[in-house]
Amino acid sequence: MKKFLSLILLFGLFLTTGIKAFADDAADAKAFFQSYVNAANNYSPTIEQMYSPNAKIIRQVIKPDGSLVDVKTDTATYIKQMKLGQAGAKLRNYKNNYSDITVAKAGDGYKVSSLRQPSGESYKLKTYMIVKKQPNGKWQITEEMMQTKQQIFLKYANK
Repeated sequence: MKKFLSLILLFGLFLTTGIKAFADDAADAKAFFQSYVNAANNYSPTIEQMYSPNAKIIRQVIKPDGSLVDVKTDTATYIKQMKLGQAGAKLRNYKNNYSDITVAKAGDGYKVSSLRQPSGESYKLKTYMIVKKQPNGKWQITEEMMQTKQQIFLKYANK
């Protein structure tokens, strides 16, 4: 009987430790997302280091007829495009507001999903990013999907 109780106690301890580690990492993933939002809305150059060099970047264009087109790009191209767009965005004081933020375990990372509302707009767009804690302890975005109504992105779509 003592062995059985010891096993149950040991199992409970492992379970509690695992749940706490999950909760801590999920909270860290959400905090990383919040730091991303802050960096993006303040046009910080640190945002570049928030992306994995081989991140999967998807812009999901919502066409006027409501259909969706995924436009995929690599991190280097995305960072270049971001830098080009930042100057105009900064002049217009463009910012994104995020709501309905959820965090869920996704493989060896976390999926942070939310709704993004561009400044000056009444609509909200779906977005998610997969973030992973790197061996050095830093968090990075390894995948990102953001919906957009900007039709200009369609010129980058694979035909």
